Amino acid sequence: MRIHSDSFANGKPIPAEYAMGKADGFAGNRNPHLAWDEVPAGTRSFALLCIDPDAPTVPETVGRDDLEIPVEQPRADFVHWAMIDIAADARLIEAGGCSDGITPKGKRNPPGPPGARQGLNDYTGWFAGDAQMGGDYYGYDGPYPPFNDLRTHRYFFRLFALDVEKLQVPERFTAADVFRAMHGHVLGEALVHGTYSLNAKADG
Repeated sequence: MRIHSDSFANGKPIPAEYAMGKADGFAGNRNPHLAWDEVPAGTRSFALLCIDPDAPTVPETVGRDDLEIPVEQPRADFVHWAMIDIAADARLIEAGGCSDGITPKGKRNPPGPPGARQGLNDYTGWFAGDAQMGGDYYGYDGPYPPFNDLRTHRYFFRLFALDVEKLQVPERFTAADVFRAMHGHVLGEALVHGTYSLNAKADG
């Protein structure tokens, strides 16, 4: 199975149009174009995850003018998108078809391919307690790495071909729920990744 994007080249920077944040504030927050082919025989649905494995793990260092987050700081995953039950005959997600702009407090019913379900992304936890932004963030919300981070962040769009039509997950599901539900049902995986940084001195 293969996947590609017309919105960015594999391993290359993602345009701000598809990010949540840019140097001077919020960005376009459109989902990128994705297309795939060479699907395994027996595929009954797809699941799509977008994960940044480069999120800082020391919250008090984020967004500070008086220090930079070192490249060697331990990192963790930050989920930007979790979508399941994508129809077996689907081969395309149009740019901006699932997210187009910032929705304070999160999108309630984000658009997507017919029949697909979209879970919570990790901005749900990041904005928790924020009076203006706090809420349940469903669907795609793009990159917004700390401006003081010296590591260039990577964003992996991972598409899984599954042998089941629907995954058994909670109504308010996360990427962790998707991984558990997919266990033993994955026929193939394809991925494409882009990079993003708001720090001119970042590595890479």
